[in-house]
Amino acid sequence: MMPATNQNPEQIARDQIDARLREAGWQVQNKSALDWSAGLGIAVREYPTDTGPADYVLFVAQRAVGVIEAKPKDWGHKITTVEEQSSDYAAAKLKWINNKEPLPFVYESTGVITRFTYRRDPKPRSREVFTFHQPETMVDWLAKPKSLRARLHDIPPLDPMGLRDCQITAIKNLENSFREDRPRSLVQMATGSGKTFTAITSVYRLLKFADAKRALFLVDTKNLGEQAEQEFMSYVPNDDNRKFTELYNVQRLRSSFISNSSQVCISTIQRMYSILKDEPLDESAEEDNPAERLVRGKEPLPVVYNPKISPEYFDFIIIDECHRSIYNLWRQVLEYFDAYLIGLTATPDNRTYGFFHKNVVSEYGHERAVADGVNVGNEIYIIDTKVSRQGGQLKVEQQVERRERLTRQKRWESQDADEQYTAKQLDRDVVNPDQTRTVIRAFRDSLPAIFPGREEVPKTLIFAKTDSHADDIINIAREEFGQGNDFCKKVTYQTTEDPKSVLAQFRNNYNPRIAVTVDMIATGTDVKPLECLLFMRDVKSRNYFEQMKGRGTRTLDADNLKKVTPSAKTAKTHYVIVDAIGVTKSLKTASQPLITKPSVPLKDLATGVMMGVRDEDTVSSLAGRLARLDKQLDEHEQARIKEAAGGVPLHEIARCLFDAVDPDRIEEEAAKAAGGAEPTDAQRAEARDKLVGQAANVFTGPLISLIDGIRREKEQTIDHDTLDTVLGQGWSGDAKKNAEELSEEFADYLQEHRDEIEALTIFYNQPARRSHITYSMIKAVLDAIKTDRPRLAPLRVWRAYALLDDYKGTDPVNELTALVALIRRVCGIDEKLAPYADTVRRDFQNWILKRHSGAGEKFTEEQMDWLRMIRDHITTSIHIERDDLDMAPFNAKGGLGRMYQLFGTNMDGLIDELNEALAV
Repeated sequence: MMPATNQNPEQIARDQIDARLREAGWQVQNKSALDWSAGLGIAVREYPTDTGPADYVLFVAQRAVGVIEAKPKDWGHKITTVEEQSSDYAAAKLKWINNKEPLPFVYESTGVITRFTYRRDPKPRSREVFTFHQPETMVDWLAKPKSLRARLHDIPPLDPMGLRDCQITAIKNLENSFREDRPRSLVQMATGSGKTFTAITSVYRLLKFADAKRALFLVDTKNLGEQAEQEFMSYVPNDDNRKFTELYNVQRLRSSFISNSSQVCISTIQRMYSILKDEPLDESAEEDNPAERLVRGKEPLPVVYNPKISPEYFDFIIIDECHRSIYNLWRQVLEYFDAYLIGLTATPDNRTYGFFHKNVVSEYGHERAVADGVNVGNEIYIIDTKVSRQGGQLKVEQQVERRERLTRQKRWESQDADEQYTAKQLDRDVVNPDQTRTVIRAFRDSLPAIFPGREEVPKTLIFAKTDSHADDIINIAREEFGQGNDFCKKVTYQTTEDPKSVLAQFRNNYNPRIAVTVDMIATGTDVKPLECLLFMRDVKSRNYFEQMKGRGTRTLDADNLKKVTPSAKTAKTHYVIVDAIGVTKSLKTASQPLITKPSVPLKDLATGVMMGVRDEDTVSSLAGRLARLDKQLDEHEQARIKEAAGGVPLHEIARCLFDAVDPDRIEEEAAKAAGGAEPTDAQRAEARDKLVGQAANVFTGPLISLIDGIRREKEQTIDHDTLDTVLGQGWSGDAKKNAEELSEEFADYLQEHRDEIEALTIFYNQPARRSHITYSMIKAVLDAIKTDRPRLAPLRVWRAYALLDDYKGTDPVNELTALVALIRRVCGIDEKLAPYADTVRRDFQNWILKRHSGAGEKFTEEQMDWLRMIRDHITTSIHIERDDLDMAPFNAKGGLGRMYQLFGTNMDGLIDELNEALAV
């Protein structure tokens, strides 16, 4: 029914409120026409109370439960000023009703803005909601003895068993944030520190102890959703021996169906948006991170009320990689729901902090994670070549090869003019095989310096520019390393081999040693054995670069690393960034997702329309480009597109898009919706969206990829004549500078605390007493460093000194032995960095030679076995005491008693002598 044209602002607001109530399942009635049989929820207008008529009183199953105070639209900026008025109505005596307590559900609304207060909360506080809650929701909430916010106060203290310190801190602070009723919380934890495990632990506690109804785990790629599902399936809480999925139903959304019996839903934000819009979604739209897409409408298409998934459907929403998923179009999905929002990220930016109201419940950065042994640090190795830096030149009449991008069919022709190509054009417009070969060969030849002592190539991830570039890299890498197909594989969504299978092989098997990707495993994928990242593409986004680096930060113990890299001598201690493109030096900017650029690639336009962009500029631009492309295609190419489009030719696709934004067609469709009356602007926009949606149904991920591949300049130029040369390779200058700064800071720290920490006092002031330094003394130094200066983690400082001293040997056994070697180096006991284990072995050999020299008594073979066990014990434990002889490995050989039998009364003297000879 069309609204009267002479309505005042308050009457317009009430019409809008009526519409909102009906959407949410309420029957709106006048008090004079009250009919309880009309439905579960009845909203009665102008209901009389002892303080005057309330604008609306809400009844559920004939029970008064709430009030609505209606105000005109222009009250939106001051709607909170009427909270007292609405509360008075909620506490008033209703006519004909014996209400002894104030009504619990209190709303203030203009029909555009709606605020809500639940008076059963511990400290009732109003909050903005998308719309009114459904009557069924109120029945559920009232059936519980306490509100959700009250139940959050009943969560018991956390049992820390099986949790890292950073996870304990995050969960405790998050639950405290819930008790304070903070609607948004940000969990910043370094990559690899267990963000998902932390989130699952929190969800488990919310379901079990706070009786939460349902949680949504939101991701932005299908790959991350699958990983999250696996983690939920494998999670076992520390207070129950059953898996999470045996206790609660977990559903990863693959369609628009959501089971009401699911306590946890895992979804991409793209799919949740499509569900709320009640539109289909092609699965390929979930494969890419939407924040990287370039196209969007002039304004985000509005999310509208969906009765199947009401705003109160989820109590909690966990947003993975939230620095990418909270802006523009996607922000609406989050703000639709009346739920607590919990963001997870390793790399927040200013917008992230702002969105979460600066409520950071966990700040656990990479440096702290390295200090705690949760992450490993990195070093940077530079490969700089002439063509990578300067590009090259194609000369007139030079014989050049042309290669089709898709089919890779080749032909030769003469270059018709001089042409200079830049470094940015490499591997996109012009391919120089020798540039790729030069980089790969330099990488191969530098591996002994980067990873000394290794017999196989460390697990390496190469970042390529395009799928075509990835193929070139793979072929050249196999050839240069003299290996077969299994050695180097591509991991992208475009590969014919199942990318999940290749990723599992890369993670768990000896081969492949090298994986090449464009962006499928750039973020959010766990490959713990990965020790090397080779960048052959530049990255401009600071956050994206940090996420890509995060692939290498995962820790791995020695046994598991040796399963895939047998020649590894220790646990994973660090990873190396090999920069062959200048990525570590290029200017980085804060990521700007969904920013329209003056020239938007066709692929992004088509993907945007497939994903729901409906503005005229985007649709007409796409239609025009497709129409132009259609005229350039031969019959074979047109047939391929027609087959991929389900029988619809390209010119028909373009025509339908043009028609969808044709003003006459829109007006005709809008008039139908208006029943013949003059359509409103909203009805015209709705008609346009409908027409574009119908035209866009033809688009799928594979179709867009096919069109884009054909659209591109069909051939790449292969420059065989310009040979590349290495201009320089070695550790990054920045790495050396950083190493110098870190080593100086470490030396300064030891100097500052030489009189406060006992072990340092002995090293500096009483070096002759070094034999008295015990394991616990060195541990005290380590604990002090971790507390005061986490960035001075011993293994990190070790890498700095190794770089400065050009050390090529093995890495230390553990943090303590690394710390001993570093202290010796700083104090001048050792001129160059030397592993403590090597020092102990050298000193032990000298001690034995000295004891065996001359005519003195020689040790027997069994005595030597015992002495070697003592040597190895000191290698890892710094010092040996009498009591240690009754522990492993000595107890297996007879312990203290057997040693006394072998050495007699000389035993104690020998122990003191060894502590002295092998002193730290």
